[in-house]
Amino acid sequence: MNHMLIITDQDWVASTPEPVIGSEVVERAYPFTYLENLISPCGLVCDEILARIQKVRLAFANFRHLWSRTAFLQLKNIWNSKQLSTNIKVRIFNNNVKAVLLYGAETWRTTTTTIKKVQVFINSCLRKILNIHWPDTISNSLLWERTNQLLAEEEIRKRRWKWIGHKLRKSSSCIARQAQTWSREGKRKRGRPKNTLRRIIQADMKTMNYNLTELERIAWDRVGWRMLVSGLCSFTRSNRRKLSRYCLKSQALQAEMDDG
Repeated sequence: MNHMLIITDQDWVASTPEPVIGSEVVERAYPFTYLENLISPCGLVCDEILARIQKVRLAFANFRHLWSRTAFLQLKNIWNSKQLSTNIKVRIFNNNVKAVLLYGAETWRTTTTTIKKVQVFINSCLRKILNIHWPDTISNSLLWERTNQLLAEEEIRKRRWKWIGHKLRKSSSCIARQAQTWSREGKRKRGRPKNTLRRIIQADMKTMNYNLTELERIAWDRVGWRMLVSGLCSFTRSNRRKLSRYCLKSQALQAEMDDG
């Protein structure tokens, strides 16, 4: 017989009886690991991020050495190797370390603290790749420029909105699509509401000055959607101008369709 668990948010008080399947009451679960992800009742990802950092530390350590076919098959340190360019090292970091760290980040309920933990770890790895150690220093902005890195907050936001665009192109019967507008039953405990993934998305929508209906229409234009995400996640003047031009063009096209 399959064992079933239900996990509930600790900030909510259930207004319905315990779920029952057949004659058995479904057990309520506390934090547990599912598909290598730590599932927490409160929905926070602090513990999950700490576990990810530990995993990517191992991944980073696994690439400390590289066998190179020279005359003596010497063992070289990959991050300090002079045979590899910084570009190659950063590509290895992005594909084998950062990919593990940010896997599934598009669904994270992030806070300033969790973003800072991720960014601090990434910065420490990049400094090792550039062979910058104390007392040598480098500013974070120059570090990101030399390694062509986005801020962790921007990287997560970019992944999130690429995923949202994918969901919006799904049929209305898709569970992932339905979950975006689903509201659970029950009442929340007293006090200030905690930040949720939905509130994070709504804040981004307010920044873009778009509602969900308009985003559903734009999502079908993949080029336009990429420009929208690029404008949201990048603060360069060129991208802001591109986004502004696209928004004006999109609004003009919609006005013509409404008049027609």
